[in-house]
Amino acid sequence: MSTPDVAADRALSALSELRAEVAKAVVGQDAVVTGLVIALLCRGHVLLEGVPGVAKTLLVRTLSAALALDFKRVQFTPDLMPGDVTGSLIYDAKTARFEFRPGPIFTNLLLADEINRTPPKTQAALLEAMEERQVSVEGDARPLPTPFVVCATQNPIEYEGTYQLPEAQLDRFLLKLTVPLPPRDQEIAVLERHAQGFDPRDLSHVKQVASAEDLAAGRAAVSQVHVAPEILGYVVDLARATRQSPSLQLGVSPRGGTALLAASRAWAWLSGRTYVTPDDVKALARPTLRHRVQLRPEAELEGATADGVLDGILASVPVPR
Repeated sequence: MSTPDVAADRALSALSELRAEVAKAVVGQDAVVTGLVIALLCRGHVLLEGVPGVAKTLLVRTLSAALALDFKRVQFTPDLMPGDVTGSLIYDAKTARFEFRPGPIFTNLLLADEINRTPPKTQAALLEAMEERQVSVEGDARPLPTPFVVCATQNPIEYEGTYQLPEAQLDRFLLKLTVPLPPRDQEIAVLERHAQGFDPRDLSHVKQVASAEDLAAGRAAVSQVHVAPEILGYVVDLARATRQSPSLQLGVSPRGGTALLAASRAWAWLSGRTYVTPDDVKALARPTLRHRVQLRPEAELEGATADGVLDGILASVPVPR
């Protein structure tokens, strides 16, 4: 039987191989892959934002294959009902009883494609699953598998026929990651792969390099990462500064502060350290906080962005020495 330290070292080595394995199918996007691994280590959910065609779906599918995790995809549409996601009771004529038929949410990695296209009732059903890691049908609570992570996508430029995600749901996402258009050299590499016969629907060439056991060992190791009192104060000062910013009408809640702390610990461990530094907090501040703040209308009219305001706050809040 492996000791905790040996298991943690093996997990760190395995998770470090993920980037190279995912790169077999997806060119670039290392930062997004790292964010997804941090979410898995923190048992958090991820909102992926990017225009169509930047491999958001392929990225999550490839990650699940490299981790040998169960994966399901749901295309969110205006007529999607809660039972289409969570499952429902089906009458069995042979037994004359109602039996529960699990929905696609009973998986390890759920890709909620275009999550903002589904109505509030379905959003509410998903919210319970994200927060409580269970599904309630007819009063019975059914636990979801471990790990369970929602990777939701949304298009940043098309809002016709969409429903704005409520703040309560946005706050349940650990990270909001932007999936950018690739630079010229990476876009050429994508075309070269397709010219050589690459099929994005065939991931048989992607091998398993880590497992759910590695993620569990990693989570245990992350929980042991030391956080100095000065770092705790720094996280709180950043959160409080967002509430006092004249450009923001909604700042970061205490839940946002705990999310930033958790993500910073995971990043520190992935970087091979047993303690959190201010640079870890800075590195994770934008992806952890950008969806938890809300700009004032006048700031938006002046061209301000959430990332820009957060950059200003990071520059103004004193860093512990």
